Amino acid sequence: MFQKLKGFTRAFWTANIVELLERGAYYGVFIVITLYLSRILGFSDVEAALISGVFSGGLYLLPTFTGALADKIGFKSSLLIAFTLLSIGYFGLGVLPTTLESIGLVDYSDGIKFTGLLESSHRWTIAPIMLVIMIGGSFIKSVITGTVAKETTELNRAQGFSIFYMMVNIGAFSGKTIVKPLRVAMGDMGLIYLNYFSAAMTFLALIMIVFFYKSSKTDGEGKTLKEIWAALIKVVTNGRLITLILIITGFWMVQHQLYATMPKYVLRMAGEGASPSWYANVNPLVVVLTVTFVTRIMASKTPLFSMTVGMFIMPLSAIAMASGNWFIGNQIDLGFISMHPIAFMMVIGIVLQGLAESFISPRFLQFFSLQAPKGEEGLYLGFSHLHSFLSSILGFGLSGYLLSTYCPEPKLFDTREAWEAASVNAHYIWYYFAAIALVSAISLIIYGKVIQRLDAK
Repeated sequence: MFQKLKGFTRAFWTANIVELLERGAYYGVFIVITLYLSRILGFSDVEAALISGVFSGGLYLLPTFTGALADKIGFKSSLLIAFTLLSIGYFGLGVLPTTLESIGLVDYSDGIKFTGLLESSHRWTIAPIMLVIMIGGSFIKSVITGTVAKETTELNRAQGFSIFYMMVNIGAFSGKTIVKPLRVAMGDMGLIYLNYFSAAMTFLALIMIVFFYKSSKTDGEGKTLKEIWAALIKVVTNGRLITLILIITGFWMVQHQLYATMPKYVLRMAGEGASPSWYANVNPLVVVLTVTFVTRIMASKTPLFSMTVGMFIMPLSAIAMASGNWFIGNQIDLGFISMHPIAFMMVIGIVLQGLAESFISPRFLQFFSLQAPKGEEGLYLGFSHLHSFLSSILGFGLSGYLLSTYCPEPKLFDTREAWEAASVNAHYIWYYFAAIALVSAISLIIYGKVIQRLDAK
């Protein structure tokens, strides 16, 4: 085993370690980004959702373009650019509130009081900071996977990507796990100081790239940005592919609630003692535990059948999330921990989401490639994550509207009673997402029947 591990290059291990650091930094911030935008900078639920949705969407759309640029300028140069931008961006998220306080727009000395911030446009300074993080992160997505591919051979490539996937999940898990204790330990300022943690992680990664990363020569390779843009136009004008992307977007709109609706909903409905970042960790845990088994039992079935099964699990997930509001009474005692009914049913819903993902994600790329024109599968697969771009924009935007309508910010009300009256139907939020998931599931069945007839002709 040691000899196998020893067979990987220094660039391979450096890339995987900095990937772990980057994932920890990203999830440490992103799991609470809507809370930061609303509680620290005073954005409304709708505004916070739109900002974070555009940010998340860009991280799925840009990598194909920044990946092409990385091929031209070389992987090391690209990683230096990426981690420099990420370090500046995360540090900026920490510094911005301090700057706003220094010019008298907000007071953090005794709780959080907006002394002029809500009437000022200064809070929109967050936009270029988020853009810097988005561009830096988009380089990471393409360059790290490219490094793993280039620094492995036919003999150890499968093991290499297995190590990479493990590092991604360890980073994601640790980032989400550390958020709650850090935020609690720092009090009201926790949402601000978390950004310095992320900046430190990406700066450490930058130092590692400077001293330890030396990859195979890659500059001058790959497609031009003009060729990539032409490929995007091909995909969005391919009726069969764009229809499939739109249908799968319905699934991912519900899935993205781990980062959009869920944190605010749980904290407002179950109390500040809830741990939305820990609940979000249930999703990758379930995927890791079930994906191999699910893939095995679905091996004899078509990709479309497996995806359809997963799509019909998603409405049940949203219904489970809504059902927490049906329980009236004390905490649910699980023996080793007690949970608020809303938090408990949220976890059940997330478990179902993870199970649905195990049915859908492994087979989607396979099915997507089959819908591409023969000989152009690779070209089209470069845009196979357009559904995540769309679901981030649409899902986060809808999330902000639904939160402001059914589960508004408690601080907007003079009394607890007034807020309770305004949020009595908070669980309706999940009915909307259940309906979207159900429509998507039915649409996928119809889509399968239609393309089967077209292919028969």
